[in-house]
Amino acid sequence: MSVVRVLFSYLIFPGFVFTAVVGLFLTWIDRKVTARIHWRVGPPWYQPYADFLKLLLKETIIPEGSSKILFLMGPILGLVAMSIFAVMVFSMNLNPEGTFVGDLIVMVYLLAIPPLGLMIGGSASKNPLASVGVSREMTQYFAYELPFLITIAAIILKAGGSVRFGDIIMAQQANGPFLYSISGVIGAIVILLSTQAKLGFVPFDIPEAEQEIMAGPYIEYSGVALAMFRVVRAMMLFLLPLFLISVLWGGFSSWWVILKFLLIVVLIILIKNTNPRIRIDQSLRFFWLGIGVLSVIGLVLAVYGL
Repeated sequence: MSVVRVLFSYLIFPGFVFTAVVGLFLTWIDRKVTARIHWRVGPPWYQPYADFLKLLLKETIIPEGSSKILFLMGPILGLVAMSIFAVMVFSMNLNPEGTFVGDLIVMVYLLAIPPLGLMIGGSASKNPLASVGVSREMTQYFAYELPFLITIAAIILKAGGSVRFGDIIMAQQANGPFLYSISGVIGAIVILLSTQAKLGFVPFDIPEAEQEIMAGPYIEYSGVALAMFRVVRAMMLFLLPLFLISVLWGGFSSWWVILKFLLIVVLIILIKNTNPRIRIDQSLRFFWLGIGVLSVIGLVLAVYGL
């Protein structure tokens, strides 16, 4: 029975299968809204699943001279990390008292693995355009991760100094969501924009920039490996808004979480469709001098309980 329960948790709900299915459906919503904005009809609802299955049937080509292990390790790392992250987000919201000390830090590390996997895989492909994309991915990661971590520190302060994910959720259930404060609003803005960069969405799609470097780190990927990268991004589109709701908007305490989730997804899609791609130096200035300063202000306000 315990083995069945573990398989159910890590594969079906709320693990890989459930998260992947919902995430791919969200990519259809993204594509449909984008198409309507461009006065196009857009794809049918099953198109992301058809694309995924089609890639699974294609051959995975390993570039000549590259490391096969490192090349395939990139998407696998992201897939494993997001599957574990999904289980943690759902289980800790459903049972906040059953979390462990430092689980929030573990979740932050898990969110860092998909871009790390992309860097490893893109570097292993030995393609010069992939190397440019990896360089941009690495640079932008250090740009958006700093204000993101500062905001996480502010959330820990608002939860009384606890690094337990469950304590953060219970503190909001007892005293109200952190979002309903000045530092909470600032934190939501920082995490939302960092989410946009973590997803690689416009205006922060600099690492793959199809018009410039032909998909960057993804350029040599095909077949199952490319399918894994795509499903990892779909899973992140599902999980990152849930993470924001958990740490700032009260967690999954009621059915209102569905409307909250949809609102965040709509904001992500609107930002993607109403902004042009920026340069990597502009991204650095935006996150370090703009959002970075804003996150520090939020941290100071959190210290004073605001």
